[in-house]
Amino acid sequence: MKIMVASDIHGSAKWARRIVGTFESERADRLLLLGDILYHGPRNDLPEEYAPKEVIKILNDMKDKIMAVKGNCDAEVDQMVLKFPITAEYLWIESEGLMIYATHGTHLDPDAPPAFLKKGDILLSGHSHEARDEYWGEIRYLNPGSPSLPKNGTAPSYIIIDKGSAELKRF
Repeated sequence: MKIMVASDIHGSAKWARRIVGTFESERADRLLLLGDILYHGPRNDLPEEYAPKEVIKILNDMKDKIMAVKGNCDAEVDQMVLKFPITAEYLWIESEGLMIYATHGTHLDPDAPPAFLKKGDILLSGHSHEARDEYWGEIRYLNPGSPSLPKNGTAPSYIIIDKGSAELKRF
């Protein structure tokens, strides 16, 4: 199963369309969203083409292909309009020998990653808006960043998980 991972859309219709277009061109089977889907949050500027109602339609049109976790800007009202579940704090996914733990990352600490992760496991998170591919000890940490509001000079990015490997890619 080929999985595309994106995070922190924050209501940008431009980036929701771009994510779906990339999902289709990558020929992925599932889209994993790591939270902060509709609302921009009180600390962020409005992203380009901020249109949460349009994002709802774009994503609901592919609801059968989306897996998601809850971000710190996601609320119960968001779940009322989205037709795929977004309230899980985390997901475990096994993909061709890879054990993947996906969470938004609000409370992640690189000095103390979750103790249940083992050598070779992958920890996915968003939240920081910074694209990352690095190792926290023996655990690989991947963050697709935020396409709509990237921070600290990181490029709008996404992750592809396929055939037992994971790759951080730029849009």
